[in-house]
Amino acid sequence: MNGPEIHVEFAPGLRLFVPHGRRRGATAVVTDGVSTLGHVVESLGVPLTEVGALEVDGREVPVAHVPRAGETVRVGAVVRPQRVPGAPLRFLLDVHLGTLARRLRLLGVDTAYESTDIGDPALAARSAAERRVLLSRDRGLLRRRELWAGAFVYSTRPEDQLHDVLDRFHPGLRPWTRCTACNGPLRQATKDEVADRLEHGTRSTYDVFAQCRDCGRAYWKGAHHEQLEAIVAGALDFVRSGT
Repeated sequence: MNGPEIHVEFAPGLRLFVPHGRRRGATAVVTDGVSTLGHVVESLGVPLTEVGALEVDGREVPVAHVPRAGETVRVGAVVRPQRVPGAPLRFLLDVHLGTLARRLRLLGVDTAYESTDIGDPALAARSAAERRVLLSRDRGLLRRRELWAGAFVYSTRPEDQLHDVLDRFHPGLRPWTRCTACNGPLRQATKDEVADRLEHGTRSTYDVFAQCRDCGRAYWKGAHHEQLEAIVAGALDFVRSGT
């Protein structure tokens, strides 16, 4: 770029996206004189999915604003809880977030997940077609123009990832109502209805079952149930605490 010089300052929560030299106060940026402020912000490393208010010399402006020489820009972070108008709140997760997808489904949150890498264009297109918020740690994916809505997942730890999503979007929770394998709704089922899906030991030991209406998978309170209950209890405690 070789045009007007502006000064840009990022909110603390956005500074991890930008080079170290731009993490303290306003720093000079030379623009090309025609690119929008949104383009300038993204060129500095910050996905617009993470950007809240944009202020130029103290007044709020849209991402389409074209910066002029001498302007001071403050880039704010998304306000939490974030509202996503235009569709019921539901998510789409990329191939790297399988554990987070299963935990969201365990909590009854509508969560689509691609277990194979179908490519960024296809993921963004599915987000738009199904009106789902795409969750990813891939900044390039979150910059795709066809994306309907998206959010960066800040941590690599599944528990922290889950808390971050709950804090940011406040989805309604209905634990034990979705299939963790396919996201379909669960229903109560008798032992006879799921008998062909059970090992002999399970048939003789358990009497209470649920079954996915979509894929037919059977569920019961097996060996891992205490671990799953702990995940659910931890998430509900986190929501109640408002932390």
